[in-house]
Amino acid sequence: MTDPLFDTAVTRAYGTRLPVVAGGLMWLSDAAYVSACARAGIIGFITAASFPDPDRLRAEIRRTREMAEGGAFGVNVSMLPKLVPGERTAEIFELIAEEGVRFVETSGRNPAPWLPILKAAGITVLHKVPSVRFAEKAQSEGVDMVSIVGAECGGHPGLDLVGSFVNLALAERRLDIPFLIGGGVGHGGQLVAALAGGAAGVVVGTRFLVAEEITAHPDYKRALSEAKETDTMLSMSSVRNTIRTLRNETSETVARLEAENPEIGIEALLPHVSGAIGRRAYETGDVSRGMLSAGQALGLTGQIEPLAAIIGRLEEEARVALARLRPAILQGQTQGELA
Repeated sequence: MTDPLFDTAVTRAYGTRLPVVAGGLMWLSDAAYVSACARAGIIGFITAASFPDPDRLRAEIRRTREMAEGGAFGVNVSMLPKLVPGERTAEIFELIAEEGVRFVETSGRNPAPWLPILKAAGITVLHKVPSVRFAEKAQSEGVDMVSIVGAECGGHPGLDLVGSFVNLALAERRLDIPFLIGGGVGHGGQLVAALAGGAAGVVVGTRFLVAEEITAHPDYKRALSEAKETDTMLSMSSVRNTIRTLRNETSETVARLEAENPEIGIEALLPHVSGAIGRRAYETGDVSRGMLSAGQALGLTGQIEPLAAIIGRLEEEARVALARLRPAILQGQTQGELA
């Protein structure tokens, strides 16, 4: 049951206990992780791109449903910024609808062409964007909710590089649909701040990478648990695909190549930024190579432990933050009564 303190448009839409969304993690958001989110009272999304074979995606959806114990889950569909030959986005959405999945997280491109398919299936669409101006466009197209990830986030923060705190204030002014704030979120106090600022919830990614249910090598998780908020860096802005990753040999090389030749182009960077290289880090634990998405919430990761324990800590931190506010609120009410 949702605590009235955390009852928002997010918990009502997903039927979750807390207004926290575990954003899709490429190669890592599988049945084990997403079902753990469901059992812990939040929602996570299987990353469809991690299962390029439709039959494997279908099997993962069914496996997640079995493991979720009735909890909410969805599927993340990350669309390339431009249409490419052979793209199967429509097929993926149709598969999702066939499987009775009720929730979808989209990103990368305007989802408008596929909204009729999703709406006809009764699917709630959460669209992820890097800044408020794109959220306004998504709102006009008819998505149900938007999540806005600031410059602090791991992965792709866009080109505007607006911070999460500024996004929060701008979204409160400019949006009418429910919105979530992400980017550097890894503490329950930030959840309280987001709700106070008008958000319906938060998106968490990096903080959950050290969860036991993440299917990655223990050495990978150990490296993240020991990392600091200053151990990330931005690169690939030269090809208009800015990414925040763990600082390592690969990210340093990519940044150097861009500095030496600002017109380098994606073809020259592909040998370094290929997703297959990063995936091997998850398998081997060697974090020295690969573009490993990680945000500034690295400074908040802490020890490797079950996801439920991490979420429990976030909830406790949120309650502590609320307790800090209560004396000031009560004092203000008393003064008002005396005036």
